[in-house]
Amino acid sequence: MMDTSSADSHTTDSVVALAAEFGRIEVQGDIAGPRRRGPRGMRRRLVLAGVRTAIVVVALAVWQLCVQAKIVDPFFWGEPTGVWHTLIDWFTVGTTQGSLGQQVLVTLEEAVMGFIIGSILGIVCGIALGRVAVLSEIFGPFLKAANSIPRIILGAIFTVAFGFGIQSKVILAVVLVFFGVFFNAYQGSREVDRNLIANARLLGASRWQVTRDVVLPSAFTWILASLHISFGFALIGALVGEILGANAGLGLLIRSSQNNFDMNGVLAGMVLVAIIALTAEALISLLERRLLRWRPPQTHGGAAVQ
Repeated sequence: MMDTSSADSHTTDSVVALAAEFGRIEVQGDIAGPRRRGPRGMRRRLVLAGVRTAIVVVALAVWQLCVQAKIVDPFFWGEPTGVWHTLIDWFTVGTTQGSLGQQVLVTLEEAVMGFIIGSILGIVCGIALGRVAVLSEIFGPFLKAANSIPRIILGAIFTVAFGFGIQSKVILAVVLVFFGVFFNAYQGSREVDRNLIANARLLGASRWQVTRDVVLPSAFTWILASLHISFGFALIGALVGEILGANAGLGLLIRSSQNNFDMNGVLAGMVLVAIIALTAEALISLLERRLLRWRPPQTHGGAAVQ
């Protein structure tokens, strides 16, 4: 009698080898070769960082000069020195809602939970509907209709239904993340080379094995691309929910500053949100580089895009 486990293992190995042959997944080592590191690359990164810093410094200086020259009204637009002093006060003294760390942690918790849950649901549903045509035909119109609903309306509904606690913010973040990840996973699963799938089936791979060893690795680039913007959506969902109604969080801090006509407080809150978003983007980019080390460097205009 034939050993079923051995046959399944042989089939899986064949499918993986086939996928690797088409350049879909990594089997041995880093086929793109090591990333170029050296004095030249370091100089380029330092120059880029210097240029970006100079742009920010010049923009802030022009803004402050316009305020001092009474070209810009600080009551409506704030001023860099006022934003800086507000941030210092929040860090040293605290906010009207409590310590600044507590507000940041509340918003981060809501955004991270929404990001994780929404990403998992988006990937699973996107791959499932991309692989099973009947599911796409049944649920496609419902998903398109749900995606067309303005998110601010959903935020108001969730706030009324679930209250001012963390649940309403997490659910809103999940909804915002889900659709971005779902459509990328769906499209990525449908863009897989049909010849590759056919060859895998000829080798005896089951539908699950094809999905796991061929479709999912092929769609992984699409999925990771969606994650870059998805955390921003999760952060937006958390902030919008907090602005609509909350007991703590950066959104509540921004809304309180707005109610007090404190534009420097509003801008200070936006600065904190931007720092969180940029940090998350850096972490996702690091994850992408580690997971896609097998992919050849993408080039544009003759230079590799870092």
